[in-house]
Amino acid sequence: MRISKAFLVIFSLLLSVNPAHAVEIPVSLNFQGTGYGHGVGLSQIGARGKALNGEEAHSILSYYYGGTQIVSLVDNQNIRVNIGHLLLQSTLKSGTQGSILNLYMGDVGEDLAVTPVAALTWKSSVSFIQQGSKISAFMVSGKNSYLIGSNSTWSARWSGTRYLDGVPSTVSLKIASKSVKYRYGQIQVKSVKAPIIGHRMEITNTVRIHDEYLYGIGEVPSSWPEQALIAQAIASRSYALSELGTLRRACDCNVYNSISDQAFVGVSKEIEAIYGPLWKAAVQASSTSESTGEVITLNNLPITAFFTSSSGGQTETSVNAWGQERSFTLSVPDPYSQDPTINPRYFTWTKSIDQSVLAKAFLLTDVVSLTINSRNTTGTVATITAISSDGKTSTLRGETFRSRTQLPSAWFNLI
Repeated sequence: MRISKAFLVIFSLLLSVNPAHAVEIPVSLNFQGTGYGHGVGLSQIGARGKALNGEEAHSILSYYYGGTQIVSLVDNQNIRVNIGHLLLQSTLKSGTQGSILNLYMGDVGEDLAVTPVAALTWKSSVSFIQQGSKISAFMVSGKNSYLIGSNSTWSARWSGTRYLDGVPSTVSLKIASKSVKYRYGQIQVKSVKAPIIGHRMEITNTVRIHDEYLYGIGEVPSSWPEQALIAQAIASRSYALSELGTLRRACDCNVYNSISDQAFVGVSKEIEAIYGPLWKAAVQASSTSESTGEVITLNNLPITAFFTSSSGGQTETSVNAWGQERSFTLSVPDPYSQDPTINPRYFTWTKSIDQSVLAKAFLLTDVVSLTINSRNTTGTVATITAISSDGKTSTLRGETFRSRTQLPSAWFNLI
């Protein structure tokens, strides 16, 4: 359905007759839908349902990524994961009694001979503060704080093991009030100039894909069936390898630790009570040697293995979602996403979007009404148009609207 010129003329006339009372601006608008995420590629809920019904990981992946092959590829490369984005302040501290946190000026890479500028015991921490284009590092011990130095880039490594069980030490990164522990690799803190706002610090964890990175992927519950976990491990490895080509300047990274790429939660995934070992076992089951693992490929290259929580009963294509053709993102039936037993949270949902969020999404002063213009063959909203109180219109792709308003999916209706 299209908004006619005649309708806009009438709408504008109504405003001119009585602009104060012609249109009521709603506080919010309500939506009802199904599924969660962009819907492209592997449906995680679908994988869970298939695994519960006895299907193996390779079969699951071949179903959702049409025309691909699963082969063994080298996966011991390092990947740079952004774990702190656009920050003004952060704190790094050893998470293990008796361990040492070594701090270096610059990005030291894999140079093992470099000398640290500070060696902090587990009772001390280092506070990073963005000051202009540089980052100042302060050693904090009790109530005392000492300036270590100021530089555009810092690196941190840690060493030691827990006294009782010999488990490798961890380091804790605190951003605002949230702390996350990391066990592997090293951490870099870099000052990067961001558009409009100026310099901000980007924090990355450089780890090996084969195990250090994959052990920290927090995409699905570790209590899920083994074959669903293995399918996720293979998809996550494939996605990581596909992103190695370019270091993104905006985040000083190959991938973010969030849904922008895939969730990376540090050491908490593998040490999770009861279920943590199940996820590690799935990663190991998808490995083929100490330095290789199973990868979804097309023409012998890793695919960008998109995955989604669930769909509206039919997976989406990359063309519909983002306007980009990917031959392996065919739309296939995904009935488990519509099963309230398998997908209790998102087989159906309702959500209210505030006026301010709607206006910002459409770049309008306000939004008084919305119209779904068309749908894709998969059932997702193809385009949606907003009208403001001054008669202006703005049209977005359904997936763009979903992303900007944080709706669970593009399978939705207006209430």
